Amino acid sequence: MPSGSDTTAEAAPTGPDADRPGQRTTGSAATPPTGGAEGGDAVEGRDAVEGGEPGATASAASGTATDASGTASAASGTASAPSAGERRPGRLRRLGLLARREARRSALAAVSGLALGLAFPPFGVWPLSLVAVAALALLTHGRTARQGAWTGFAFGLPFFLLLLKWLSVVGWDAVVGLSVIEAAFLALMGAGLALVSRLPVPALWPLWTACLWVAEEWARDRLPFGGFPWGRLAFANTGSPYTPLAALGGAPLVTFGVALTGGALAGAALALWRLRVAGGFSPRRALPAAGAVAVAAAVTAAGFAVPIPTAADDSVDIAVVQGNVQQAGMDFLGRPMKILNNHVNATLDLAKDVKAGRIAKPDLVIWPENASDLDPFQYREAYARIDEAVKSIGVPVLVGALVDHPTKQGYVENQGIVWDPKSGPGASYTKQHPVPFGEYVPFRQELSKIITRLQRVPRDFYPGDHTGVLNVGPARLGDVICFEVAYDEIVRDTVNAGARAIVVQTNNATYGRSGQPEQQLVMSKLRAIEHGRPVITAATSGISAVVSPDGTIEQRTKEFTQDVLTARIPLRDGKTLADRVGATPEWVLAMVGVLSCAAAIMIGRRGRTDEKGQ
Repeated sequence: MPSGSDTTAEAAPTGPDADRPGQRTTGSAATPPTGGAEGGDAVEGRDAVEGGEPGATASAASGTATDASGTASAASGTASAPSAGERRPGRLRRLGLLARREARRSALAAVSGLALGLAFPPFGVWPLSLVAVAALALLTHGRTARQGAWTGFAFGLPFFLLLLKWLSVVGWDAVVGLSVIEAAFLALMGAGLALVSRLPVPALWPLWTACLWVAEEWARDRLPFGGFPWGRLAFANTGSPYTPLAALGGAPLVTFGVALTGGALAGAALALWRLRVAGGFSPRRALPAAGAVAVAAAVTAAGFAVPIPTAADDSVDIAVVQGNVQQAGMDFLGRPMKILNNHVNATLDLAKDVKAGRIAKPDLVIWPENASDLDPFQYREAYARIDEAVKSIGVPVLVGALVDHPTKQGYVENQGIVWDPKSGPGASYTKQHPVPFGEYVPFRQELSKIITRLQRVPRDFYPGDHTGVLNVGPARLGDVICFEVAYDEIVRDTVNAGARAIVVQTNNATYGRSGQPEQQLVMSKLRAIEHGRPVITAATSGISAVVSPDGTIEQRTKEFTQDVLTARIPLRDGKTLADRVGATPEWVLAMVGVLSCAAAIMIGRRGRTDEKGQ
């Protein structure tokens, strides 16, 4: 990225630096240089005019005006280099000047970010994800890395504010703080998009764009504190033509398909604008636009050609118990034993219906995360109530419970426990990926003094060290707990370890009626197709659901109601291609994105070196 002193070298020749001695001017009245929309839009060196008028066309395609002098003059005196006796403007002042120059483009980026937010549940308008990707590609085309980063941040912040508004239950400061952190990744991607837009062979621009989206999600899924995968393009496309791609390469390939289509649409728009600027239509000039549209159509159609394995090797009858909570929000637990008694009573009622012949007896029963709000191994009353419910139904029950760590005092484990009507509690799975600041507090001693709200997390959850493959009666289930469904490797490792169906035990009571349960449910749809397995979601207060291997939601409950779902689900042993190749497609695509940025930087430096030599 250029430093503050480089700003003058980047300014358009129509700006305040046009009369500086020795300033190299580029472009002409017929072909304005990059930055025609706002003074300061210019890219460095010969990249500003390489390949025609990329900056001008991108600016026009994004709806900005091409009056350079008006906006450039607003920053006059600041874009020019300071004289020897003048002090260089401070970092905050330079940031403010950049924000003022980029106001119109930033507004368009913010609107595009909101459009991407509307592509996710509870709105679920997935075509907007294509529009948003195309818009960001156009808004960063032909820009400097610094300008692209600013545009990416302006795109990302409103997107995450809308997507994560459910976190306002904790506090709007939490929404803003997490949104800023996540938007920083999109700022880096914006810088990368700007860089790769100046690479040779413009026809490959959509490819670099798509790879950068995968790279951005790769980083955000892992950093910081194990990452936060919410907001992946794949999760907005769990019911679109791109969804079947998950069976080939998982969620990253779905993201790639969506981003490649959006990038191709951006390429078509740019080519059509250049055709208009050229002053006339001809088949030869129209080829780039036609080719980009053809690529977008081919990628969209590719999903329909992907087979989704659904044939069952066996089947099992299940019941999912949603006991409900005393109240929504941070204090959903209510009085001790309230949630446990809700699930016990719902199971006792199920047993009565089975005995009366109103419902067929299931082979197993699934309770959600935190169904027992007390450690059954520490509280005899909790143990007795669970045992009563399990014996009444007469089949194994997968019980979600918080259990004190056996050796590390002060730590708690979030477990799914197989409870047998004859032998009692047996095998268990411990959540591998506790949520930072929700289930454990990083740097607790230091941060708790500053953020007193963190004291509401009195004990840290201890992570498990193995996958959740459990034999629950006649079925070998793969247990993942709550947010773990968003992490590719946790679900994939569980399936590869032998799970024939996937269970998601979750507790969304804190975020009920906020859109968060819907956002998590669509992840179950994607995982079903990705792994060719049914996915059973068991939630304390909703949304509980049964999802078939082709991603169809067969049954679902309402939020904050006590309910029981019964279904016969297929059990599958076969593996999809996505299970076999693992994370390889993601790593390859992300690496291509990073290397494309490196190539753009090297080509740019070589061009500047050649100019200096001349």
